[in-house]
Amino acid sequence: MAGLSPKLPLAASAEDGYWALNKTILETTKQNFKNLLLTIPGEKVMDPFFGVGLLTFLFDQKGGFTEDNITTKINEQINIYLPHIQLLDITFSDSFENMGISPNSLMIRIIYRILPLGDNDILEIEVDPDIS
Repeated sequence: MAGLSPKLPLAASAEDGYWALNKTILETTKQNFKNLLLTIPGEKVMDPFFGVGLLTFLFDQKGGFTEDNITTKINEQINIYLPHIQLLDITFSDSFENMGISPNSLMIRIIYRILPLGDNDILEIEVDPDIS
């Protein structure tokens, strides 16, 4: 079966040929959304404005102000780069002590709709400064 894009991180695949491939719009959209969230503005060649840069928010004070800034940045970026998705809900986790996670980690759960398909999906992402 043909694919829409290579899966990231790149990995060999006997089924797909040299690289494993995303085969659905759902998989491709989730991968593109994750890339948008993790890319720091200025990191993408020829497009210095691309990316939310979640890593840059790790050492900000946790609370409503930072969460509002992140939510605003995500909305701005999807309106420009992923206009085919609609944010339905963003939840920030703040129970780090009970989970054994660094207090500088950022855990986000995003529920979004892929408009052309009418399907909802969930992206859960943890950004941790201790993970290399």
